[in-house]
Amino acid sequence: MGNQSLTEEERAQIEERIALLEIEHHDLDDIIVRLSEHPSQDQLQLRRFKKRKLVLKDSISRLKILLVPDIPA
Repeated sequence: MGNQSLTEEERAQIEERIALLEIEHHDLDDIIVRLSEHPSQDQLQLRRFKKRKLVLKDSISRLKILLVPDIPA
């Protein structure tokens, strides 16, 4: 499902976007761990952070697929 016709510039932009999303994903992971340690924290906020983290993971996966060259069958 990848795309061999990406230019070097497009490839670099995708890789940069992936790096930024991975940083945000890691930051959210840290926040979720810290909030989970305190049961008095707002559970709705915690669920929102978890949902955002999943959305980021999906976005990262989709972008990584773009970087994989097509393999002829």
